[in-house]
Amino acid sequence: MSEKRALSPRADSANGGGAIVLKKQKTGNEVIIGTVTKEGIKRTSNLQAPIMQLSGHGAEVFSLNFSPDGRTIASGSFDRSIFMWNTYGDCENFMVCKGHKNAVLEVQWMADGEHLVSCSADKTARAWDAQTGLQVKKATEHDNHVNSICPIRRGPPLFATASDDATVKVWDQRVRRSVVTFSDKFQVTAVAFADAGDQVYGGGLDNTIKAWDLRSAGEPVMTLAGHAETITGLRTSPSGTHLLSNAMDNTLRVWDMRPYAPTNRCVKVLTGHSHTFEKNLLRCAWSADERRITAGSADWNVYVWDAVSRKLLYKLPGHRGSVNDAAFHPTEPIIGSASSDRSIFLGELMD
Repeated sequence: MSEKRALSPRADSANGGGAIVLKKQKTGNEVIIGTVTKEGIKRTSNLQAPIMQLSGHGAEVFSLNFSPDGRTIASGSFDRSIFMWNTYGDCENFMVCKGHKNAVLEVQWMADGEHLVSCSADKTARAWDAQTGLQVKKATEHDNHVNSICPIRRGPPLFATASDDATVKVWDQRVRRSVVTFSDKFQVTAVAFADAGDQVYGGGLDNTIKAWDLRSAGEPVMTLAGHAETITGLRTSPSGTHLLSNAMDNTLRVWDMRPYAPTNRCVKVLTGHSHTFEKNLLRCAWSADERRITAGSADWNVYVWDAVSRKLLYKLPGHRGSVNDAAFHPTEPIIGSASSDRSIFLGELMD
């Protein structure tokens, strides 16, 4: 049975701080944003408490993401399941999607908010009905672990997958077979769609990020070099102009993906988080307004940077294991984090 606890605020600065269990607030259907806690903290979100801890997974949690409307969270775990949680109220775990035969490495929402896609170490990617929890597609062409998955932002229901079999594949939810396959020389550990949906980006063990054009299954149309270790996460910015990458060299990089950008497309390098011997695929994310960037970190903390100045804004403690994924709420100043300690934290940030 899943559990959820209301916690006192973690330190909301880069200096860190502790988290203490408090009695859960009784809020009903009240609007919480703008109220003041008994500690004198002005609330900036409609979370039941400034920090919520969600427990229920039976093993490490590798991925989480908010639905497009922000009301639901999907999480994927080494326990082979996908949990669906309410963002507000008691954050109930109201549904479990089962079918994968090995660890769920990443879960993402399709643009319609009605379907999920997931990938797994069982060599498959799957699509799910978010209302019923039923599997609606099983993609089985990969020959090794499927490390990453990313849906297209608009248009037909396409999604891309990256695998240890050194391929990136693009799938149409309505078609049984993949619609295009791009081959690389090394394992591909992260994938992202370009905003326009005409290109797909993949990063992997050769420390580079490649861009392939969906209109041809040939060689990459672009290669981005700069990282010194394996790429673990890729995210296209909400505006589509930039690409964010996380890598085992303990850096985040921001790349200018506009057509006429300079040859050296790396425009920012952010540091502070860490990767360790665990070598988990730590992801990264943009806030909806592109003002902030977050990333997973093996040192048990959640990191948030100012996307313009590169200043570290928050170093949030609370987890007791590697933070494998972090994501921003689409409309409120809320950040979610998934950890190897089997738990998920939701916390509100200063607006």
